[in-house]
Amino acid sequence: MNEFIRNFCIIAHIDHGKSTLADRMLQLTGTITDRDMTEQVLDAMDLEREKGVTIKASAVRMEYKARNNYVYELNLIDTPGHVDFGYEVSRALEACEGALLVVDATQGIEAQTLANLYMALDADLEVIPVINKIDLPAARPKDVARDISNLLGTPEEEIIQISAKEGTSVVEVLEAIVRHVPPPEGETEEPLQALIFDSHYDSYKGVVAYVRVVNGEILPNVMLIPMASKVDFKPVEIGVFKPELQPAERLAAGEVGYVATGLKTVKECRVGDTLTQLNHPAANPLPGYHKVKPMVFAGIFPVEGEDYSDLRDALEKLNLNDASLVFEPETSHALNFGFRCGFLGMFHMEIIQERLEREYDLNIIITAPSVEYEVILKDSRVMRIDSPADLPDESQIEEIREPWMKIDIFTPTDFYGPVMDLVIKRRGIFIEQEYPTSDRVQLVFEIPLAEMIVDFFDQLKSRTRGYASLDYSFLEYRVDDLVRLEILVNGEPVDALATIVHRDQAYHKGQAVISKLKDLIPRQLFAVPIQAYAAGRVISRANVKALRKDVLAKCYGGDVTRKRKLLEKQKRGKKRMKMVGNVEIPQEAFLAVLRLGED
Repeated sequence: MNEFIRNFCIIAHIDHGKSTLADRMLQLTGTITDRDMTEQVLDAMDLEREKGVTIKASAVRMEYKARNNYVYELNLIDTPGHVDFGYEVSRALEACEGALLVVDATQGIEAQTLANLYMALDADLEVIPVINKIDLPAARPKDVARDISNLLGTPEEEIIQISAKEGTSVVEVLEAIVRHVPPPEGETEEPLQALIFDSHYDSYKGVVAYVRVVNGEILPNVMLIPMASKVDFKPVEIGVFKPELQPAERLAAGEVGYVATGLKTVKECRVGDTLTQLNHPAANPLPGYHKVKPMVFAGIFPVEGEDYSDLRDALEKLNLNDASLVFEPETSHALNFGFRCGFLGMFHMEIIQERLEREYDLNIIITAPSVEYEVILKDSRVMRIDSPADLPDESQIEEIREPWMKIDIFTPTDFYGPVMDLVIKRRGIFIEQEYPTSDRVQLVFEIPLAEMIVDFFDQLKSRTRGYASLDYSFLEYRVDDLVRLEILVNGEPVDALATIVHRDQAYHKGQAVISKLKDLIPRQLFAVPIQAYAAGRVISRANVKALRKDVLAKCYGGDVTRKRKLLEKQKRGKKRMKMVGNVEIPQEAFLAVLRLGED
């Protein structure tokens, strides 16, 4: 029966109409009635709808009666649209035999379109190009068709042109899937191998694993085991996506569905793992599984100390649904108790921050993000540190290695200069360039991850008026001349403001932080010195002036010694106050470090 199954996904750059096309397919195949229809059905989270980007992958089964009068089972596996979730995309592609490449008729090919396309070609998928948004006044379908034809070799007249919003020619897309996407291979008689391409946590059914059965079959009463985590379980329920969960009797080779495991955390059932039977296991897992490694680290602290336990509960609940979120308790002198969290990238961090504030109503401070460094000590030991506060003394360090990324920037040729300037200023190294079309250039650079994590993407968008697109992947760890930049307020180091910077940039960055903090720290009754300290010396200093009380106001003339006596008394009082005084640092000061590049 596999010949009537088609497993496919949709790959596209953010906002090219992927979710809208999925909506039209669900309507055309009668999977969702017009009464139940809402925009972006597969994007269930409010955040996904607001930001116009799929964050969590999902799947849906459709029944489609083709023009040849056969009924086909179409399994659409929706993929996340952002580069931070590249691993989830790669697993979803492994579960398919075909991919729809959706390109916006007004914007053409973008960096992530290419990145996901290369992933699809590596996974040996049949790629069907589709040009969307042909109803818009600014659409250039002929030009975009020519670009896609040059890229894929598909004849221009065979590229389907649609308007997913209006529903124009979407039936042609369904027909193309039936014609061109090969049916899944795999034998039901073989030992069970099922790829987990996503999962979510349900408070009643435990972890619900989204699976593509490659070989064998899943039955409700047979014990199963993920081959990496080795936690055996009996399924609570198995079924298919319609798009809500619908129980089924079994899942056979080639089918896509879900297994409600009853397990308590997503960590026990990770994306990319292979499910097999406990008593009759497969010899080998499916290839390509690896643990997702966080790239960006930041401290999350509650503004009010009594919210600490609520923050811990919120992070634990988020972690049930998002195994890529890593956190551990952290203590800061300035901010008291909080958590050190690891994220896949800045966008992932932004999503977690918004979910903590919205869904759990928490008021939080996030410290300046940092990356994970490799520190080689004089005694040849290797340390991995993700917080500047953990960096050992300079006398013990042999060398520090930082992560470097390979980045692809797609931009109109008009913005070639501003993009070059931005990357080179951030210690980037130019590698090569290509011209996929006459008016667009693809630039390849190598750049330290630390230079990318704060506002690189925002700067790129503003310099190119939003036209540039970016894709990045981890390259390697490289040795560089790095130092810890510490900020001392009233002689006390503030660990939450510490950063690791290149030695050449320490003076400039230290001075910039001091200038901002001078305006942000409220004046006290005594003078507060703020110092930037790096490489064993103070490199910049400023004073927050003291609030002064006019103690001479009551002196109408009289002897000068009397005035001097009052001033000396005030001076002694201020000195004593400075020794015991505590300087409160406002939340804006921690954000100041983040916004250094905006001036």
